[in-house]
Amino acid sequence: MKNQPAPPPDAPGGAAAGGRGAGGAHEPPGAKPTAPLPRAGMMRQRPAALWAGALVAVLALLAACTAAAAVTITRRQHQRGASAASARSSCDAFAAGRWVADASYPLYDSSRCPFIRDEFACARFGRPDTAYLKYRWQPDPPCAKPRFDGLALLRMWGGKTVMFVGDSLALNQYESLLCMLHAATPGARTTVSPASGKIDPSYTVRFEDYNVTVVYYLTHYLVDLVPEKAGRVLKLDAIDQASNWLGADVLVFDSWHWWPRTGPTQPWDFIQEGSTVVRDMDRTRAFARALRTWATWVDANLLHTDTKVFFQGISPSHYRGQDWGASPKKTCMGETRPLNGTGPYPGGPIPQQAILRSVLAGMAKPVYLLDFTYLSQLRKDAHPTKYDGGIFAGDCTHWCVAGLPDTWNVLFYAALTGQI
Repeated sequence: MKNQPAPPPDAPGGAAAGGRGAGGAHEPPGAKPTAPLPRAGMMRQRPAALWAGALVAVLALLAACTAAAAVTITRRQHQRGASAASARSSCDAFAAGRWVADASYPLYDSSRCPFIRDEFACARFGRPDTAYLKYRWQPDPPCAKPRFDGLALLRMWGGKTVMFVGDSLALNQYESLLCMLHAATPGARTTVSPASGKIDPSYTVRFEDYNVTVVYYLTHYLVDLVPEKAGRVLKLDAIDQASNWLGADVLVFDSWHWWPRTGPTQPWDFIQEGSTVVRDMDRTRAFARALRTWATWVDANLLHTDTKVFFQGISPSHYRGQDWGASPKKTCMGETRPLNGTGPYPGGPIPQQAILRSVLAGMAKPVYLLDFTYLSQLRKDAHPTKYDGGIFAGDCTHWCVAGLPDTWNVLFYAALTGQI
């Protein structure tokens, strides 16, 4: 974004069984009854009671059968659900796959999308090659090819608010999604707020014909950054700004890229946790503490709601050629093809990925991890580089729109609709 500094390099109980009597004890074969037989008078006096007892027994039997049937149906439903979940778990649509050329790509003409900011508008600023637009992510079997239907998504989201919360990588995905929805309904009326397009701290596009509101909320750390007399304080255990996220029906979060910043681009002067204030600390530890604050807020405020929560996997940068087997002096500049092969990324996983997974795994509220990291590591060709209106002067952090974030949204839609 224009108002950001340059990016860094970077069984239920039932009736008694087994021939048990009312008292639960077995009767030995051939045993004579020990209780006296009722007198005839007594028999004449108790027909109503006998019929009532029989009726109760029949009703109890019917109830037991109904309960057994209900249990059977529930179990079958559970087994079907478990089977579906097992099938999905065997399909790793994010980390097992490859980039393939697809003539039907890109999914839209970026020149017709009114929502792309200069920093992502590679075609607008003269990027001459177009091969980066023609790649589709193909997950390995048993995954099916994920599909995207923008019109169906707008209808599904009718009357709802969708919010992306995080830094400029969340904005990257947000603007890509706006373009994909716009391409599905090019004549739809939209309202932008604020009209200036300034993000302070949020920006909203409303698709009026479908009653769908899509919001971007800017926060670099998820937790609060507060100006105080002593300076700007990053509060790892405070998240008051989260009140702005309540009411959203779908929330997509991201964080990490601003945590390593130092020097002039570092937007805080102190870090505070409880009553302890320090000038600096291990950034990964700070990130982990902030994530736990966020997770506590989500569990406290969203657990008993229908809000769907997603977290965007950590997006990689390409400032170090050795990460993909090139010269250490090489960056994403001039790269026009994805990394070939289906093996592990040479540079390995981003360490903070493990922290993110651990925090999400410990939450009560289910959060879907949109684990874009690996498939994005392979796309050293998809950054704006110098084609960003001169904003960052060699950007290997953000992504062109149209481009890679469109694939993020195809997979986001697949997750929303149960395809993956």
